[in-house]
Parts: sequence; C-alpha cells; structure tokens
Amino acid sequence: MEMRTLHVKINGRDYQVPDGSTILEAASAYANIEIPTLCYLEGISEEGACGVCVVDVKGTRNLPRACLTKVSEGMEIWTNTARVREARKINVELLLANHPTDCFTCERTENCDLRDLASELGVREVEFPRTRTEWLPIDNTSLSLVRDPNKCILCRRCVNVCAKVQSVYAIDIAGRGSNSTVSTFLNEGLGNVECVNCGQCLLVCPTGALTERSEIPDVWKVLGDPDKIVVVETAPAVRVAIGEEFGMPDGTQATGKMAAALRSLGFNKVFDTDFSADLTIMEEGFELIGRIKNGGTLPLITSCSPGWIKFAETFFPGVLDYVSSCKSPQQMFGTVTKTYWAEKMGFDPRKIVVVSVMPCTAKKFEKERPEMKTAFHYWQEKMSLKDEEAFNDVDFVLTTREAARMIREAGIDFANLPDEDFDKPLGESSGAGVIFGATGGVMEAALRTAYEVLTRKSLPRLDFEDVRGLEGMKSATIDIDGTPLRVAIANGLGNARILIEEVQKGESPYQFIEIMTCPGGCLGGGGQPLSNNPDIKKRRAEAIYREDAGKPIRKSHENPEIQEIYKDFLGEPNSEKAHHLLHTTYHDRSGE
Repeated sequence: MEMRTLHVKINGRDYQVPDGSTILEAASAYANIEIPTLCYLEGISEEGACGVCVVDVKGTRNLPRACLTKVSEGMEIWTNTARVREARKINVELLLANHPTDCFTCERTENCDLRDLASELGVREVEFPRTRTEWLPIDNTSLSLVRDPNKCILCRRCVNVCAKVQSVYAIDIAGRGSNSTVSTFLNEGLGNVECVNCGQCLLVCPTGALTERSEIPDVWKVLGDPDKIVVVETAPAVRVAIGEEFGMPDGTQATGKMAAALRSLGFNKVFDTDFSADLTIMEEGFELIGRIKNGGTLPLITSCSPGWIKFAETFFPGVLDYVSSCKSPQQMFGTVTKTYWAEKMGFDPRKIVVVSVMPCTAKKFEKERPEMKTAFHYWQEKMSLKDEEAFNDVDFVLTTREAARMIREAGIDFANLPDEDFDKPLGESSGAGVIFGATGGVMEAALRTAYEVLTRKSLPRLDFEDVRGLEGMKSATIDIDGTPLRVAIANGLGNARILIEEVQKGESPYQFIEIMTCPGGCLGGGGQPLSNNPDIKKRRAEAIYREDAGKPIRKSHENPEIQEIYKDFLGEPNSEKAHHLLHTTYHDRSGE
C-alpha cells in the first residue's frame, strides 16, 4: 500500500512529506534543517520536556513543539522567526538559571549539549533568578556511576532509556514543580536500587549530571609507585572507539596506537583482554559441549556482561542455573595475571596491579564483587596470607573515555603514534577474541570452537553471518555436522527480558543464548566515547570484523598462548583447577 504524502511549507518552500511525520522529522529529512533539541531521542524520549524545539505554525497562537507535532495537509511552518528564536533562548536561559557554573572543570566541558546549544542560540547572559534555594547532594552510592542532580535539566532521556530500552526502571521523576528531580526509589541512591550499572543513562545525558566514577587519580598514583608492577588489559571494543576521542574517523582500528599510548603512560606491560576472551571461549565453549553431551541444563546463557548478570540476579534469579559459570574476560585476565603470570615471572602477586580499559561502566562494579578475589585465595595458603591482606583480581577499571583523558593529560599525540604490539604472553589473541566486542561475537567465537571440538572437523567457513548485525534480537539454527543447534542473541536488557521470560517459563527453544547488556554489545557500552552519530555502532562493528578477518589465527583453541596456559598451568578446559580459577557463582539479589 502506497504511503500517503502531505504537502507542507517549511520556511516558505514546498515539500511532500509522509503522513504521520513530525515537524522535527520533516524539517530534517526533507528541508535539511536541524531543529535544536535537548530532550529528544527518536523512539525513546519524545516528550517535549525541554521546549527547545518550538516552531511557528501559521494559524496557531502558541509555538508547538516540533518533536511532538505531526504535520498536516497544507501546514505552513517557520523554524527561525524572531519569536521562535527568542522562545528557544528563553527556554535555555531558564535551564541555565538553576545550573551550576563550573563549566571549565565539569567532566562534560568539551561535549556538553546544553553548553553547545546555548552558544548556538546566542545566549550570553541569564536574566532569570535561581529558583532552587539549595544545592542537592551528589549521589556517590554507586561503584560505577556518579549522579549530580544539580546539573540535571529534567530532559527525561535517562529515565526513558532506563525504562524503555533496559527495562530496569531504576530512576524516575520525583517531586513537583521547581522541586522536581530525577531520583531513585525513596532517594536511596543508584548503588542501593535495581541499577545494573550499564551507563546507558550516561550516554544519553546532555549535561554532566551523570558520569562514571573516575579511577584516574588512583591509576596515576600506582603508575608513579616504583614498587608496583602495573599492567593494563584492553577490551576488544576499546580499540575501535578510542580513536574518536582524538579526532580520528569513526570506526578507526587504533589497536597499535592504543598499545603504544598506554605504554607511553608508564604501564610495565600492555596486555590484551582478547587473550582472556579466547580463554573464556575455551571454558564456555567446553561448558556448552559438556551440557549438550551430558544432558545438562539448557539453554546455556553467556556470562560475559556484568550488567546482564546483575539484571538476572535482581529480576530473574530463577534462571541463574542456566547462566554459564565462567567469569568475564576481564576477571579471568585478572586471575591469570596474578597466578599464572606471577608464577611464570617470579613476581609477588601483591605487587602486581591490574588495570583494565573497558567500554563498560558495569566493569567497575564487577571488579568489586566479593567473589572476584580468586588469585588471593590461590596464594593465601602458599604465602600464609591473612584475610585482611585480601586483594582483588582486577584493581582498577578505566572506561574508554578515562583512558583517553589520561593520554591527553600526558600530552601524547595519539593519532600520530607509530603502531606497537601487545606484550607476551597475555597479549596474543585470535580473531574470535576480537569479535567479543560486537553483539553476536561471543556466540560466533564459541561456535567456531564448539563446532570443531564436537565434529573433529575443520569449519568449512569461519564467518557465522546469521549471528551478526545490530538488531536487538537475532536467532539462528546452526548445523553442527547434521545436528541442529538453535541459538539466540539479545543486546539491550529490554530485549534480553523477552528471551529470559521464555527460559523462566520453560518455553525457550534454544540451546545457547548470548546476552549483552548494552544495545550493540560492548561497542555501545556506557564507557565508550559520546557520539551523536546514529551509525556509530555500525562503524565500530565493521572495524571489529575487519580486525578479525586480518588475524592470522581466528579460532580461540588455535591461539598458541592459550594452548600453553592449559599445558603448563590449567590442564584441560573445565578442569578442577580451571573451575577454581576461572569460574564463579551468582546469587539472588531480588530481596535486596
């Protein structure tokens, strides 16, 4: 059926636009006019809360909001009349009246939507008085995120993303009138409610009201301590995004420059989380094989994403038996660094500091889980360590943004650095480890190994195209030498909820499910560079798969360093020692 079009005028010019379009959509798509917005997120936040997108429409006395108002036949729209420009300026000035003036020191000083819009609209002074009588306390309860309600402009983007995309509902509007704020239930703080630390709220916040809990000062301190052996691990999604922080094109593969920059910061060793992603595949892949062969609990659900794990513990504790017992690659890396590598090098594990660079704010929470002190327990009896001497497997987590800040602070010309390699032995990885960064990547990496172990045959084709792509949910049936394996992938917790409700009801048709907390997987993690490019995840994914395609080794079980760690230290995948070091348990948080 042919879509009906309407005739409209925008700034005196005639256009044919689809029926059902908003003025905002019509102006952008057909008149090449970008009407300013602060609260609008297509399909997610469309409430007109900020009032910045007002336009003039012939025959109307008021100025309608372009993001909410549908076009109609013969509508005449003006986007830049004097009263439109004045109304927009007044609305921004009203927002600024209650806003802190610490722009020079605010974390969002270089990419604040509110400041940019004020500049574009010609706001040079604020004539309105402050209506809030006192400053609100900053919420520091979360291990991952910091919330400053004084910088909140009540755009509701964070509220809508948390509810509509992630289905967590950790935050909402509280209070009335000038006392309205975005808050948690009973104002308990993000660290004391259902928040899963994903940081998707941070990605859409137009100001500095939401930021990650910075660990930069702590990392600088240990880098300056000559008694510490400070190593860094870098997640696969970081290398295809960090270049954006230095003006490089979206989706640039900056792996070699990233390694060089981190080495220049003073890290003793620059390792790769892709190594432990390969290790994860060995453990998770063999766990899947074991469950299939031995009639274990199916579907097996991946456990790499800490936001998803907390989501399951909070909302679906009944499905935890389906979740892989494997630690995430970050945590596996911390454990093997402070056990296997420490022994290999003859280092005191208490002097080793593991810093990870992650696309994920939830990793900051994950490293503090009490279960993540495996290396300490490994050494406790051997070194007669007391309980009060306990140390984490991973000491500090930097987001991609934080790592970029440190590189800028050190004056390193990132874009012009010559490429360098990772250090050995924890820097060798396969293409399968690289694709962990994209939604569907864990599934594909596991299938590359599971197929060959189950069939004892080489894969006829390494690329599992059916599990790739940025759709919120995907499913496929994979032929394992005549045996069908039904798999599903979900990215974004709202999509995950649909799959997990099937599992909870006993109605899931799948044997293997991959879940990533963030839309797009780690490529769209809460710690990634902020971007207004709607195709940013696609560009990053393309770079991930290019790196995979260019790797000489593309299967986890063929990584020689992985083969060596099993031969010299772990024994076999899923061995007793591997289970002790590389696996963990989860617990019911529904009553917390």
